[in-house]
Amino acid sequence: MTTTCPSGQHAHHDVYAAQCPCRALLDLLANKWSALAIGALEDGPQRFGELQRKLQGVSPKVLTQTLRRLEDFGILDRTVYPAVPLHVEYSLTPLGQSAAAPLNHLRNWVEDNIDQAYRPEPIAS
Repeated sequence: MTTTCPSGQHAHHDVYAAQCPCRALLDLLANKWSALAIGALEDGPQRFGELQRKLQGVSPKVLTQTLRRLEDFGILDRTVYPAVPLHVEYSLTPLGQSAAAPLNHLRNWVEDNIDQAYRPEPIAS
């Protein structure tokens, strides 16, 4: 599907075109940790530690990078509260909330269908 670019930077958006800037957003949203972080924030703002506990297996470095990219794209807000120690919360923006709905459907689909998915046998060494 192609649409006219409202910024006027190019004629239209097309995720299949190699140079289309929307590919960067698609790449971000298709990333496992991004999809999980957005899902974790659907119920409201959370602190870094809460997110890290909920997203089992993510390293602090990868979570920090993911949250920064989501913030750069306007998917989430980072709010710093002046307190000792510093209190930082992450929350979805309206754009992030609109991305959360289809990602929620994808996560649910994965959970509902994982048992039917083809998984090749491990290669014996």
